[in-house]
Parts: sequence; C-alpha cells; structure tokens
Amino acid sequence: MAEGALSPGVNLEAFAQAIAAIQALRSSVTRVFDCLKDGLRNRDTLEGREKGFVAAFQESLHSVSRDLGELERLSNLVGKPSENHPLHNSGLLSLDPVQDKTPLYSQLLQAYKWSNKLQYHAGLASGLLNQQSLKRSANQMGVSAKRRPKAQPTTLVLPPQYVDDVISRIDRMFPEMSIQLSRPNGTSAMLLVTLGKVLKVIVVMRSLFIDRTIVKGYHENVYTEDGKLDIWSKSNYQVFQKVTDHATTALLHYQLPQMPDVVVRSFMTWLRSYIKLFQAPCQRCGKFLQDGLPPTWRDFRTLEAFHDTCRQ
Repeated sequence: MAEGALSPGVNLEAFAQAIAAIQALRSSVTRVFDCLKDGLRNRDTLEGREKGFVAAFQESLHSVSRDLGELERLSNLVGKPSENHPLHNSGLLSLDPVQDKTPLYSQLLQAYKWSNKLQYHAGLASGLLNQQSLKRSANQMGVSAKRRPKAQPTTLVLPPQYVDDVISRIDRMFPEMSIQLSRPNGTSAMLLVTLGKVLKVIVVMRSLFIDRTIVKGYHENVYTEDGKLDIWSKSNYQVFQKVTDHATTALLHYQLPQMPDVVVRSFMTWLRSYIKLFQAPCQRCGKFLQDGLPPTWRDFRTLEAFHDTCRQ
C-alpha cells in the first residue's frame, strides 16, 4: 500500500539512493568539522603538521563536493510527487494532466492557505479587542437603545452667535494672529486667518467643524475676481503647499465632536506655531533649509519644527 501511494511521479529506486546520498553527505560534512577541530595535532614537526592538515582538509572537501554532486544528480531522477492535501474530493483535481492550462488545484491550495492565515490573524485581532474590557456589549447596547431615545447631534447645529463668540475669543488669545469671519453662503462660516506677515489661511467651517484649509503666502491673492475668498486654488509656492497638507493632517488629528470649540482652539494654537516658519531650525538636524524648504512640519503636542523627512 505504501509503495503504491508513492508511485505516481516518484522513482522509488532513485529515492532510496538519494536517502543514502544524504547520509553520505552528512558523514562527509562531519569529517570536515572533525578535521577543523583536530587541527595540527599528532605530527612531529610544524611543517609536517601543516602538510598533513592541508591534505586531510582537502580530501574532506573533495568528499563533500563529490557527495553533493551525487545528491543533485539523484534529486533530478527522483521526480516530483503530486501534491496531496487533505482537501477531501478536491484532491482529484491534481490528477488533471493539463494543470498548466487549468491550475484549479494549485489555486485552491493558495486560497485555502490564505483562508487559514486570515482566520489566524482574525483570532489575534479578536484577542486584542477583548483586552480593552469594554463596559457595554452589543446586547446591552441593543437593550438600552430601546429604552432610551436616540440622541440628536446638537453640536452640528450650533447657533451662529455662539460660533462668532468662540472665534472672537480665539482672536483675542493670539495678538499676532488676526481672524476675519464672513458668511457668504448662509450660516457656514469662512475665516481668513492672517499670521503676522508670514502667511494667510482660508478656513472653511460647518458650524464649529473645520472642513477645509488653504494656506497661502502673505503677499498672495486670496480672493476671486468677484471679491469672494478663493477656497479652491492652491498656493504658488511649494512651502505653503506643504503647510496646507500638514494643516489637513492636523484637522484629522484634532477631533473631539463633543467639544468642537476645543478643537478649533487647538487647531489655531497649532497654526500659530508657524509664526517662525522661516526662522526656526529643524529640531532633529538643526538646519534651516533642506531641499530648499524650511521646516514645514509642526509636532501636534510640542509644536516643535521639523523638516518633512526629519519627522519620521
């Protein structure tokens, strides 16, 4: 039974010879290490010890090379056994003589291995999530949802007067920063923030939530031909394009829907750190310019200046 199971595609005689060749190769490698271990012992003179060691070492290496060549020769004669995995009746697909045209079985094996890996990683993720010790489960949330009415997102419909008060308080917090508020399209606010004589920022807000920011140079035009703030065109300078990208990243970092006024104040504090955009050196490399650009990144916690490549 065992011989019949190995017969498809396998030369059993060459297989037995290959096993013997592996044993011979292991013996030859062992003799090489024994020769290195013995070194120059058991010789009368130094010259005789050196010649004896070189001769024995060369003979051992020749034996390894000979046995390795024999094993490579036999490995080509053994043949390739058909893949046999416990996939029930799908193993019959491996008997198809035109696997190069319809490789169904090999594709099925890849999908099976991928499924096992996915199940393994899903188990790890489940274990990590369970360590968070959440107080409410899905069932508890379902029961409480029936008893408690659904809360309305009141923070999205803040009155315009409240938004104006928040912006005015932030404007008074930073003397070197001036904020002009306008509402050209209804209740949504648009801010024109001027930071010293360094840059100007157009901030598009929905209530107290910032949707978009555009950073331009101090001397660049921020208005369209009809006198409205231009919220679509980018700056003509690469340095302010970089700052615009970082400002968009900051909007994703400062997120606290329950307290939108804190989010706006934190973002303006971070934006104020660009008052020394062309004066502060990089905190990592200590240089003012890198690839012709000043440090355009500001850390969200420390507000320290870094080049875009130095912050990694």
